This record gives sequence, structure tokens and C-alpha cells, in this order.
Amino acid sequence: MAPFTSHTGIAAPLRLTNVDTDQLVPARFAIRTTRTGWADALLADKRSDPEFVLNHPTFRTATILLAGSDFGTGSSREMAVWALLNYGFRAVVAPRYGDIFRGNALKNGLLTVTLAPHQVERLWELVEREPTCVVTVDLERSEVRGGGLCFGFTLDDHTRWRLLNGIDDIALTLRHADAIARYERGRRRNLPATRPLGEAGVR
Repeated sequence: MAPFTSHTGIAAPLRLTNVDTDQLVPARFAIRTTRTGWADALLADKRSDPEFVLNHPTFRTATILLAGSDFGTGSSREMAVWALLNYGFRAVVAPRYGDIFRGNALKNGLLTVTLAPHQVERLWELVEREPTCVVTVDLERSEVRGGGLCFGFTLDDHTRWRLLNGIDDIALTLRHADAIARYERGRRRNLPATRPLGEAGVR
């Protein structure tokens, strides 16, 4: 995944609480199996309302989502994170998240920043007053900045390191590729093994 160091962009004020994963990706879209092509599914039912915030001419290009509390609760569908990324969001700022959603987001390179409710409120007020005002989410300095506002946030050291360096679970495993190869070479031949798809007898 791409490293996340600092991102500056338009921030959309989603003044809603308890936006669960069923709202983020309605169930009728959940038959897909790829990680891409989810942008149309994101908040599809809410986006059918012309007055919904993401239909605002400026906020259509938003790359930061300022959300209400309990964002991403509900089922553990990972496509909720994929849909946000496919739509173009790089970061979400909210007072509280569903635990599984937040774990999925951070592992996929979508930074989820936790701020106090009154801090999110001030960011909402800022971008509603000045829709074209850009907001910066700076992971290197652990700050959210915009329009003279500056709020610090925390993230555990391991997750922060992974995001800054663009290391997902697969890349983390591949850092030990030599050790894995040595282990595999030493395994008894009669033990179960996996082979790459496409080899003879593998479908």
C-alpha cells in the first residue's frame, strides 16, 4: 500500500453518528469479490439524496471525511474500507469508530484519526463556513490542521510505523521471506504443501 505521511485536501463534513458498514456499503453491493470498483457503492442510499453532503459541488472531490461518532460500527465487511479508498478518501476524522472497521482501515492504508467531539465540531464549522478551505492530516507530526485550527492525535507506534512506510500485512510477512524459504526447504517432503495457482494439478 502507499505510504501515508501527510495529506492535504478538501474535507467533507458528514454530520451523522452511527454510520455503520451497512450504510457505508449497502448489502446489495456485497456480492462483489474484488478490492476495486467500490466507489459507486459508498453511501449509495444517502447519495441518492441530492442534498447529501457528498453531492455538494465542492465536497464531491473531498479526500478527508469528517464524521460523527461511532463511525464504521456494524458488520465486519472490509469493502466498507475499500469503498472509501476507491472513492478517493485518504483519511477519516471522527470521535469514535467501530473496532473492526478501524482495524481494517489502518491495515489498508486508510488513516482513521480520533479527535474529541468538540474538535470535530470545530472542523465541521470550518469547512461548512469555507468549503474550499483545505485540511491537512499530518501523520509525521500527529496533527490535523486547517483554517488556523491545529489538533493533535495519537496512534500506536507500530501502526504509525506501518502507515508511514506503506507496509501492509503481506509486506510485513515478506520481510521474512528468506527465513520462510529456509524453513520450507527443510520441511519433510511428505508434509502438506501449497503450490502457486497455475501449476499442474492446481485449479
